Amino acid sequence: MFSVNNDQDPADAMPCPNGGRPGELCGTALGNALIKAFGFLPEAWKAHPLVATQCPDPNNPVPGTCTMHASSVDLSVTLAALGKAPNPPTGNIFVPTPNHSHVIDNSRVNALPIWWEVRPVLIMNRSDWPSADGSSGITSSMAMDDAEAAGKAVEVGSNFFLFFSSEMSSTAMASHHMSAMPADPTQPSYPAVPSTSAASRARLRN
Repeated sequence: MFSVNNDQDPADAMPCPNGGRPGELCGTALGNALIKAFGFLPEAWKAHPLVATQCPDPNNPVPGTCTMHASSVDLSVTLAALGKAPNPPTGNIFVPTPNHSHVIDNSRVNALPIWWEVRPVLIMNRSDWPSADGSSGITSSMAMDDAEAAGKAVEVGSNFFLFFSSEMSSTAMASHHMSAMPADPTQPSYPAVPSTSAASRARLRN
């Protein structure tokens, strides 16, 4: 939740994919709300962020989208936790899915397609954001835990799960592959996982 250039232009905020859901903050309205809350437009919701991110997917760089991800999130609990909105929340605050990257447990760098428990983490300082080649910034779960302990990152709750495989690439950077599963009309879009031990953990940095 930082801005590289202290962006004050609400028009730089991303639009909602496919128009968004009713009441969702999109485009300039989103920008105005975020600037009011944070004093700047975070890179997380810029249509053209000034930092490298894994989502949106480079093969389909549409702001607010990513393979196997929801197209919007409810920001009310996060804003309440940061003291930027009533606590407890008095209603949903829907916004497009933010620009973000992933960190996975080191023991799961090479993994077949499995369900991953998503743990969203807000990165507060530009210097902690990982470079595109992974040579600096928070690039491991351990580093993420250290940043949270130091108050430089904030983890927020989520009931979101992703299904993907992971493998080490030739450049020694972990590559994550989202894998779709056959649709089953009798099941919810995002399956319930009995316990956190039934899924590995993935962190979303934004």
